Amino acid sequence: MAFARTCSVALVGVDGVIVEVQADLEPGVAAFTLVGLPDKALSEARDRVRAAIVNSGEAWPQRKLTVGLSPASVPKSGSGFDLAVACAVLAAAERLDPSAIADLLLIGELGLDGRVRPVRGVLPSVLAAADAGYQRVVVAEQTAAEAELVPGVSVIGVRSLRQLIAVLTGAPEPEEPPERIVGRPDPLMAGLMLPSAGVRGLPDVAASRMDLADVAGQYEARRALEIAAAGGHHIYLKGPPGAGKTMLAERLPALLPRLTQKEALEVTAVHSVAGLLPAGRPLIDHAPYCSPHHSTTMPAIVGGGSGLPRPGAVSLAHRGVLFLDEAPEFPVRVLDALRQPLEAGEVVIARSAGSLRLPARFLLCLAANPCPCGRHSRRGEGCECTPAMVSRYQNRLSGPLLDRVDLQVQVAPVTRAELMQRDTSAETTAIVAARVLAARERAAARLAGTLWRTNAEVPGHELRTRWQLAPGALNYAARQLERGLLTARGLDRVLRVAWTVADLAGRDRPEQRDIRTALVLRTGVEQGLPLTEQFFRSPNLAADRAESWSDDRAENRTGDRSGDGSDEQSEERADAPAGRRPTRPRSARRPPGPTPTEKPEESGT
Repeated sequence: MAFARTCSVALVGVDGVIVEVQADLEPGVAAFTLVGLPDKALSEARDRVRAAIVNSGEAWPQRKLTVGLSPASVPKSGSGFDLAVACAVLAAAERLDPSAIADLLLIGELGLDGRVRPVRGVLPSVLAAADAGYQRVVVAEQTAAEAELVPGVSVIGVRSLRQLIAVLTGAPEPEEPPERIVGRPDPLMAGLMLPSAGVRGLPDVAASRMDLADVAGQYEARRALEIAAAGGHHIYLKGPPGAGKTMLAERLPALLPRLTQKEALEVTAVHSVAGLLPAGRPLIDHAPYCSPHHSTTMPAIVGGGSGLPRPGAVSLAHRGVLFLDEAPEFPVRVLDALRQPLEAGEVVIARSAGSLRLPARFLLCLAANPCPCGRHSRRGEGCECTPAMVSRYQNRLSGPLLDRVDLQVQVAPVTRAELMQRDTSAETTAIVAARVLAARERAAARLAGTLWRTNAEVPGHELRTRWQLAPGALNYAARQLERGLLTARGLDRVLRVAWTVADLAGRDRPEQRDIRTALVLRTGVEQGLPLTEQFFRSPNLAADRAESWSDDRAENRTGDRSGDGSDEQSEERADAPAGRRPTRPRSARRPPGPTPTEKPEESGT
C-alpha cells in the first residue's frame, strides 16, 4: 500500500480552511474515488488530473486509487484542488518524494494538457496558509504576485505540472515559454475575472477625470460630502432629477484616503474571491465604489447564491462606497436588509450548506427623487403626483433605515447662473481630499489604542463618557431628544457628526455650533444656522457667522415678546423634522426685522 499527503485550502466566504489532500493506492481494479464533500466541479477533477498527468509524460497508476479531502465535514468547491490531488497521486505512486510535498500547500487548476491555470481567492487562501504556519505555497504563475502580498510566505509560481515536478525532484526545468496571444484575451485567465457587477476597485481613466469642481453649485451638498468622507458617515441625497446627486456620489470615493496595508488586504481578499481582481493589479489600495442597479436581487446585494454564499455588493464595497441610486426603486426587503450591516460592519449569511461572516464596513450613499415624477416641492409647482403617491414613494425608505443615515441633505435644483457661469472658487477634489485626510489623522490620533478608526465607528456610549464635549454643547440636542424629534440612536449619530465637524475645523472638541451643524445635516431643518454658499465654503466664517446670528436671534426674542411664549413656538418650528410642517396658532406672527434667510446677507461678507 502506498500513501502520500499534501495540503490545499477550501474557502468559506473570504476565510480559508486548510484541507489535507490524501492519496492511497491499493491493489485491485483500477478506479479513482474522490471523497470529502466535493462539489460538481471538484468531482470532475478525476478526469482533469488523469489527463494532465498523462500529458505531462508521467504514467498513471493502474491500481485502486482513493483521494480523501480532510476535514470531511467541510464542503469543498472549485477546481483549485487539482494541483494538490495530482501531486499526492504522483507521490503515492513514488514518482515524487512524499516528504517533499508534506509541508507544501498547492493551489491551482489543471488543464488537460498539464498547464496550471489560475483560480479565484488566492490571497485569502495564502493568508489562511500563513496563519496555519505554512511557509511555502505553490500557485499558478499568473497569481504569484497576488500571493506574494502575504509576508513571510515563499511563493512558487509554476506554469505547468511538468515544471512543478522538475522543481520538486531537482531536475532541469523544461523550457516552456509563455504563450503569446495577440488580439484576444488570454484563455488561461478565463474564469479568473468575472463581470464587474458595478464595482470599481481601481482608479480607471474615467474615474480619474471626475473632479468635485465639475459640480455646479450645491455648496451644502459639497460640504456634507466632505463631512461624510472625513468621518465615514452615511449620506442621503434627496432632490429633483438633474440636480447633481449622481455626480456628487461618483466623486465621493476620490475624497477617501488611500487604504492602509491591512485594509487593502481585506478589500483585495473579497475581490479575489468574487473574481474581480484585474490582471496585473493584484492589490486594491483605493476605496472601492459599487453602484448596483435598482433591479438587483437581495443575494446580489447582501451576498448569497447556490451552495455556500458568495460576497454581495455590501462586501464588495467594504472600506469604500456603496451607492444606491434611485433608492426608493429598490425592493423594500433589500433596503431593510442593509440595516444590520450598517450597524455591525459585517453580514452573517446562513444557508443549508453552511453559514459565513463577510466584512461589510462601507459608506452608504443614497440618492432619491422627492416623488415619482421628480418635481415635487413645497410649492408643488409642476408635480403631477397625488399626495398619496408622494407619501407612498417616500415611505419606501423605512424610518429605521433612515435613522441609521447620519447626513440627510436636500439637493436643490441648479440655477441658470450656477450652470452657465464658471465658478473659479469651486474647490477641486485634491483640496477637499487634503482636508479630509487631515481630519482623519486628527481622529486617528484621538482614537489611538482603540478598536475604531473613524468617528462613525465609535459607539455612542464611548462618545458620551470617554471624550467630553464643550460645556453646554449638548443642551439643544438633548431638548430635541426630550420632545421626541430625535431618537437615542439619532443623538449618538449627531455626536459622531459633530466630532467630524470639529476635526475638520481643527478644534479639540465639539462646541454648540458643531452640534447644531450636525442637526442641520441630519434633519435638513435650519437649527439657527444659515445654509448659504459662503457659509459652507469657509468653516471659520461659518462658525463666526453662526455664533453672531445666534446672538442676534436671542436678542430678537427679548423685549415685547418675552411673555407671550412665541419664542417656544419659533424654536418648535426650527426643531420640526424635514417634510413635516409644524402647526402654529393664528395669533403667532413673524417677529419684526429680517428673516433668518435674509440675515446672513446683512453681515457684509
